[in-house]
Amino acid sequence: MDIRAILAGLIFVLMWSSAFTSARIIVVDASPLWALSVRYLISGLLGVAIALALGQSWRLTPAQWRATIIFGVLQNAVYLGLNFVAMQTVEASLAAIIASTMPLLVGFAAWAFLGERLRPLGVAGLLAGVVGVFIIMSARLSGGVDLTGVLLCGLGVMALTAATLLVRGATSGGNFLMIVGLQMLAGCVALALAALLFETPRLNPTWPLFFAFTYTCLVPGLAATMIWFWLVNRLGATRAATFHFLNPFFGVAIAALLLSEPLGASDILGVVIVALGILAVQISRQKKE
Repeated sequence: MDIRAILAGLIFVLMWSSAFTSARIIVVDASPLWALSVRYLISGLLGVAIALALGQSWRLTPAQWRATIIFGVLQNAVYLGLNFVAMQTVEASLAAIIASTMPLLVGFAAWAFLGERLRPLGVAGLLAGVVGVFIIMSARLSGGVDLTGVLLCGLGVMALTAATLLVRGATSGGNFLMIVGLQMLAGCVALALAALLFETPRLNPTWPLFFAFTYTCLVPGLAATMIWFWLVNRLGATRAATFHFLNPFFGVAIAALLLSEPLGASDILGVVIVALGILAVQISRQKKE
């Protein structure tokens, strides 16, 4: 892995992890589903426009269209929609930790449901992840965390896991940025329907809302996705996914730095164990490939 790939991976992790802090700022002053729907409308249109400028086409294969819709609904609408709703009552650091367990859940589901062999290192990583989450949740529950919000975050990461497994390899064939833009627009439509059914529009124009919303549209929403696909093309999906083990660290650190969220010894210990578990699972799957 060369220095450019390492730097790109670190930048991607910073962008991805910061999304939880910016989301926490947004939902203070805006209704979560409407805000996320508008974010995907802006990011999706920008993505499609850039893809067209690069000569990409929206004439996708049936498999690509299927992956676009599945991923757009499950990741962009269900996963992030539930997280945005949850972060009205759940701290950004806890939401980031729960979301960071996705590689562990993907490894477990691939073994349990798809017949993928799991090496001893991978098994140890899964067990470490369970232990780390247990340590974090035990401390947070004793501190009075909102259980409904935690449940929504958990359902969200399960939806992301399902999306990841369902579309593996289905986006091959080029037009990556176009697919990303169309996924965002699919998520926009699904979120707008959910907002119409379940949410009363709420908007309190403030400078923190403006900066957080602009940031989340351009950086985690669009730039991080482009960097991710560059990493996948350069390193392969499994090697690129190894960077996910840093997400718990950065997610907690950014929330503590920008939102002054408390960070206890149990949180630090749990994050370290979860991160090591993710790394072990990813290295195990990398060796298999």
